[in-house]
Amino acid sequence: MVVEFEKLSEEAKLWIYPCNRKFYPQEIEPLKEKLTSFLNTWNKSFDGDVGYQVLYDRFIIFAIEDEIKLTNQNLDEQVAFILKLQIEYEVELLDKMNVCFKQGEFVQYKDLKEFKKLLKNKSVNAKTIVFDNLVQTKYDLEHFWEVPITDSWYNRFL
Repeated sequence: MVVEFEKLSEEAKLWIYPCNRKFYPQEIEPLKEKLTSFLNTWNKSFDGDVGYQVLYDRFIIFAIEDEIKLTNQNLDEQVAFILKLQIEYEVELLDKMNVCFKQGEFVQYKDLKEFKKLLKNKSVNAKTIVFDNLVQTKYDLEHFWEVPITDSWYNRFL
């Protein structure tokens, strides 16, 4: 069953899809409708609670209760859905060679090579907040997703 993200347990498993740009205001509601529709359909192949969030108008986050066992087919369906969103919205959601970080109140999206240059040029520093999109649970999302570079796996580039 699709539930509000907040109602999922802290052990809920996550998939985070960072977008290379913010979704435009007029895209948000249709996007949420598509996400809800997908989760309602996807959830028919297994029994359990699922939810999603769209954070900073840039990150699509799926969550599923930990006890639910997904098949490879379930995961393939999720990726196929994300691929459709990429085409429809002309965005990148599956590029894992990027870094999302905050500059003031804005979220930036840079490829890893460019991010290393920003570090070298001191445009970002050890205190810059990065998004660790590899977190795996709702608890981790709440406590370890937005962290200073020094507390993330990106610290090896300092």
